[in-house]
Amino acid sequence: MVMTRMTAGLPPQARVVVVGGGIVGCSVAYHLAKLGVREVVLLERRSLTCGTTWHAAGLLGQLRSTQNLTKLSRYGVDLYRTLEAETGMATGFRCNGSVSVARTTERMTELRRLASMARCFGVEVEPLGPAEAGTLWPLMRTDDLVGAVYIPGDAQTNPGQTALALAAGARRGGVTILEGVTVTGLEVRNGVISGVLTEQGRIACETVVNCGGLWARELARTVDVAVPLFAAEHMYMVAVPTVSIPPTLPVLRDADGHIYLRERDGDFIMGGFEPVAKPRAVESIPKTFAFSLFEEDWAQFRIFVESAHARVPCLVGAEVKQLLNGPESFTPDTRYLLGEAAGVRGFFVAAGFHSTGIASAAGAGRALAEWIVEGAPTMDLWEVDLRRFAPLHNDTRYLRERVVETVGLLYAMHWPFRQMQTARGRRRSPLHEHLAARGACFGEVMGWERANWFAPTGVEPIYRYSWGRQNWFPHAAAEHRAVREAVGLFDQSSFAKWELDGPDAEAVLQRLCANDVGGPPGSVRYTAMLNERGGIECDLSVTRLASDRYFIVTGAAVAEHDLDWIRRNLPDSARVALVDRTGALVTLGVMGPRSRALLSRLTDADLSNAAFPFASAQAITVAGVPVRALRISYVGELGWELYVPAEFAAHVFDALVAEGEDLGLRHAGYHAMDSLRSEKAYRSWGHDISSEDTPLEAGLGFAVALGKRVAFIGREALLRQREAPLGKRLLAFTLDDPEPLLFGNEPVWRDGTLVGRTTSGAYGHTLGRAVALGYVHHPAGVDDPYVSAGGWELEVAGERVRAAAHLRPPYDPTGARPRA
Repeated sequence: MVMTRMTAGLPPQARVVVVGGGIVGCSVAYHLAKLGVREVVLLERRSLTCGTTWHAAGLLGQLRSTQNLTKLSRYGVDLYRTLEAETGMATGFRCNGSVSVARTTERMTELRRLASMARCFGVEVEPLGPAEAGTLWPLMRTDDLVGAVYIPGDAQTNPGQTALALAAGARRGGVTILEGVTVTGLEVRNGVISGVLTEQGRIACETVVNCGGLWARELARTVDVAVPLFAAEHMYMVAVPTVSIPPTLPVLRDADGHIYLRERDGDFIMGGFEPVAKPRAVESIPKTFAFSLFEEDWAQFRIFVESAHARVPCLVGAEVKQLLNGPESFTPDTRYLLGEAAGVRGFFVAAGFHSTGIASAAGAGRALAEWIVEGAPTMDLWEVDLRRFAPLHNDTRYLRERVVETVGLLYAMHWPFRQMQTARGRRRSPLHEHLAARGACFGEVMGWERANWFAPTGVEPIYRYSWGRQNWFPHAAAEHRAVREAVGLFDQSSFAKWELDGPDAEAVLQRLCANDVGGPPGSVRYTAMLNERGGIECDLSVTRLASDRYFIVTGAAVAEHDLDWIRRNLPDSARVALVDRTGALVTLGVMGPRSRALLSRLTDADLSNAAFPFASAQAITVAGVPVRALRISYVGELGWELYVPAEFAAHVFDALVAEGEDLGLRHAGYHAMDSLRSEKAYRSWGHDISSEDTPLEAGLGFAVALGKRVAFIGREALLRQREAPLGKRLLAFTLDDPEPLLFGNEPVWRDGTLVGRTTSGAYGHTLGRAVALGYVHHPAGVDDPYVSAGGWELEVAGERVRAAAHLRPPYDPTGARPRA
C-alpha cells in the first residue's frame, strides 16, 4: 500500500474539518467536494486507512433493513464501479454477486421475506433451490440446505485502495488532507462548534465531522456528546484452498453457520460474526495503533473454521496464510451512527459501522455531506440517526456488555419482535415489580423496560421466536380483546413528557405545530411538527394547561430526537422554559368500553361526555391522589391516560386493579397496543410516518390547521402539495386469508403491478386477520376510485395474498368508539 504523507502546515481556519482518514472520512470529504464545498480539511492522526479500513473484508451488500439505507448501499456499489475510471486509482471492484444459503426452513422463510422486501427497494433478488445454489457456488456442500437467494448486484472491493481513490477524488475537489495530525479536542462556543484543537495547533471552523472510528466516542466525550460504540475483536482468515477458485465466484453467506467467504487473488477470505463476541476496550489499544492487528485467537475463531469446513470441503487441509484479528466498533443495536449531535450545532458524527463500513461509506458520506450543505437531512435517516440513543447508552459497562451480543446479531436470525438479552434493566417504571409479579414479559425501548405481554399463571414470561404465531400470540390476543370488550390497564410511563412554560409558549408552539394548539386550557391536540418540506419530524400530543403553560407527550423511542427538534426551533429570544417531566410522572392507560365505569368508582369527577369530552384534559383525583387525566386514545377505544406523581403510582395502580376485577380488567402490554392501533390505522412515527412523509400523504390532514393565524413550519409546502393530486397515500390493508402474518416491508401489488410497500403490520384480533399500513404510489392520484377499482395483493415471503385496501380505518372507521 503506497501512502502519501502531506507536509503542508495546519491551516488557521476551514469551513469543515473531517476527523479520521478511514473510508468513511474519505467519503465525507469526497462528497463535500462534489457538492462544491471549499475549505474542507481532513485530519488523520497517523496515515489514511490505518485503523480499521485497511483490514476490512471488502464486501458490498446492497440490501439493508430500510428502503433508504438500501438506497445508500446501492449508491455505494454504483460509485465504486466508476471510481477507478474517475480517479485513475485501482479499487479492486468486482460485481460477482452474492449467494446467501439457508440450512433451516426458518432461515429460508427469512430469506424469502428479504427477497420480497428487496423488490420494494429495487434490488434484484432470485430465490434458489439447493441445486441451483450449488451451480452458482460449486465448491460448497448443498445436501443439507433448504434453499438460498442470489443477489447478482452485490459486489466486492479492495477497502484500502477504494478509500485512497476517494481521498484522491477529494483532493482533486480541493480538500486538504493532512496525515500525522492528532486531534486533541473540540472548541464549542454557545453550543456551536468553533474550532478543532490538535497537537500542532488550532483550526477555526464551523463544522466538524467525527469519523474517528474506534476513537469517535472518546472525541465526542470532550464536548459531552454521546456516541455509543464499543470495539470488538473481529477476525477473518486468508486460506489457500486445495482446488482453484474461479475469480467470478460470488460472495457466500451462510448465516446459520455464522460465516462468509469471498475469493481474493486466488485465495479464500473467510470470516463471520460469532454469537458471543470478544469486546476490546479502546483504552487497551495503543495510541500508536496503525496498520496493526491483535494477537491471533484460534479458540475464538474455531466456530468459524468448523462451520467453513462443513460448508466448503476444499478448505479442509487448506494452507492458512494469515488470521487477521483487528478492531471493529459496534453500536448497541447493530446500526451505524450518523448525523448532527443534539446540543452541539455543527458537530456531525459518522461512526460505528460494525463491519459494514466499506459497503455503507459511500452512501453515508453522501448523505452526511448533503445534510451539512442543506442544513437538514435530504432523506429519512432515522434508522441510523445519532439521536435514537440517550446518554445512558454511552456508559462503558453498558456498551461492553451489549457488544458481546450485537456482533452475533448481524448473522443471527432476524426474528420479528426479537429482544436484546444483554445490558438490560437500566430504566424501570416505578411499577416494574408490580407488573413482573403479574407475569409481564418485558421488552426494551430507549433503555426502558416495558411490559410487552403478560403470561397467565403457569406460563413462563419468555419469548419463543418463530416466523409464525409466537408463544405470546394468544395471550396478547386476550389483552387485545379485553380492551375492545371490557377494560385494559397499560403502564405507559416510558412516554416522554415535557412542560413548556412562559409568556411565549403559545407563539412558539403555534409556529412548531401543524395543528392549532391555541385552544382553551384543558384542550388536547394531536399534532405533527414539520420540516420546511412538509415532512413529519415529530408526532405528538400537546395539552394546554394554562395560558402560558403546555404539556407535551411523545413516544419513548423518539424522545431525544423530538426534544432536540423542539430546542433547535426555539427562537433565542423566546421567553419559555422546557422542563422534562418524564421520570416524575407515571402514565397509566385505562382503556376500553368499561374504563368510565372503572374510573368512576375511584373519582368524584364527572366523566360524562358533556363534562369530560374526548381530546380534553382535567386535573382530577383518583383513589385520593391528584392526577392529570387526558381523554385520548392510541388504541381506538374510550379511555383515559392518567399522569400520576411517581410516589403515588403504586397506590393508584393497586386501586385500579382492585376495582376493575369484576369489570373484566386485564393487564395489557405493547404488543396488544400495537395490534389495537393497527386495526384503527393509527400511525407510528419511524414506521408509517417520517420526515419524508407529509400529513396529507399520511392521511393526517385533519390534524393540520392551514388557516390558523400563525404560519407554522412546513405550511407553504403543504399549500403547494394541496394544489395537485396526491400521488402517494398511506392506506390500510387487511388480508383475505386469516393465516399469514404481516410485519412491514411487504410489497403491495395492484392488478399485478408493484405500487408500494407496507410500513408496519400486526394481527388484528378483532378483525380476525392481519392488518397493515403502507404507502401506495400512483402519479395521477391515489383516491377513492383508484383504491376501490383495484385488485390488491400483499406479498408475504414470496407469495401474493389477496387483500382489501382502505382509505379509512378498517375498525371503527367513523371514530365513534373513543368518543363514546
